[in-house]
Amino acid sequence: MRRVRLRGVELACLERGTGPLVLCLHGFPDTAYGFVPLLDRLAAAGYWGVAPFLRGWKPSGLAKDDDYRITTIVADLIELMDALGVRRAHLVGHDWGAVASYIAGVRHPDRIGAIVAAAVPHPRRFLLRPTLRQLYRSRYMAYFQLPHLPERRIAADGFAWLHRLVRSWSPRWGYTQADLAPVQDSLADPAHCRAALAYYRSLPGVLRERRHWSLLMKPLPVPAKVICGADDGCIGPEMFTDQAHCFAAAYELVRIEGAGHFMHREQPLRFADEVLGFLEGHSL
Repeated sequence: MRRVRLRGVELACLERGTGPLVLCLHGFPDTAYGFVPLLDRLAAAGYWGVAPFLRGWKPSGLAKDDDYRITTIVADLIELMDALGVRRAHLVGHDWGAVASYIAGVRHPDRIGAIVAAAVPHPRRFLLRPTLRQLYRSRYMAYFQLPHLPERRIAADGFAWLHRLVRSWSPRWGYTQADLAPVQDSLADPAHCRAALAYYRSLPGVLRERRHWSLLMKPLPVPAKVICGADDGCIGPEMFTDQAHCFAAAYELVRIEGAGHFMHREQPLRFADEVLGFLEGHSL
């Protein structure tokens, strides 16, 4: 495992292979370990796959300034690329990692070759036209704004709340205890649990700033493939329709049947095929 010290935090990274860089960015509740099958496939195909544990997620460090805004996560990615000695990279992002990929593509189009965004539509589509059903699904975001209570509930009763969340988001995923062990290890630490929830708690402030709002609204100027799960209980597949206008470059939408929110873990071979098939057409 590689450790990279950035200005505000130290990131731990899994890596495989050599060649063009592909950064794989996890979301909530997940860690970089969820991308191990993809990293192996990337290495076999001649890529350098690097999956950082995002700031606040073990074994990466806590932010020195307690800053977990999604725009800061994007700054981490660019600084990580610099530390790795790479000018341009592809991005594969799931959940929060997908949001970071969208923003990175808008803010730094000269640094990003192409992105694969999993489980999250373009932010403009999500923020401006949520369905009533989606607002209900997203109620957990409002719950996470409460102080202290979510932290206590997440780790209570052997992480029963976390298991219910994962089952509701990916109802067909026959995960094992080992699959969630790294997530539970991070969330069991009070400071790291607060950091994971700080991603959500910082979101209202990000949305209030005009400069950040404009980043979320702009059409993506780099090629993108968006992957959704037909059974996603977190962000429904209907939220991925009618969003082609949000992409100013090449755009593909793929729906994986029988998969939910964690499609990269439920169907890792299919997911890797989709990623590799897209990246082959967009050389760095």
